[in-house]
Amino acid sequence: MAFSWKTLLTDVASTVLRDLLRQKTSSRRPSRSPAQRPSSSGATSYPGDFTGNPSIEYSPSDSPTPDPGEVVWGWVPFEEDHAQGKDRPILLIGRDGGWLLGLPLTSKDHDRDAAQEARAGRYWIDVGTGAWDRKGRPSEARVDRIVRISPDGVRRTGSAMDHQVFQQVADAVRGAH
Repeated sequence: MAFSWKTLLTDVASTVLRDLLRQKTSSRRPSRSPAQRPSSSGATSYPGDFTGNPSIEYSPSDSPTPDPGEVVWGWVPFEEDHAQGKDRPILLIGRDGGWLLGLPLTSKDHDRDAAQEARAGRYWIDVGTGAWDRKGRPSEARVDRIVRISPDGVRRTGSAMDHQVFQQVADAVRGAH
């Protein structure tokens, strides 16, 4: 069987084209670039990140409303500018009045730069994989930052966090606050 550049290039072009078309027609995906906070009627302005010791609860349910213990997708404001943020997965850990409290998740591995992150006051814990990441990548939760999320701002529920993993995260949050 002889090598054919034409066949190879045709296969590559077809794969690239298929992937590009799939991206354009796929359902809403989180943006990697900073974005303005999505507006909705009756939206309350962001009061800032939660500080203090949160009342942590694990109460995921099959209801259509987001509950602590579940990973959801929502808008997370940047620390330095709450008017901008990013759509990302969030582990819900409790409530503060009408707000949900959550920890931002990332698929970036911070084990390699843990010392640098700690110097910046950022602490992460591995939470494994779940339905919140379509690529099945392992995730980490940031335990030193608790964001407030409007229940109306939740875009998609990923899945309930394993109870044992949630308890480890809760212990890490308590240690950081």
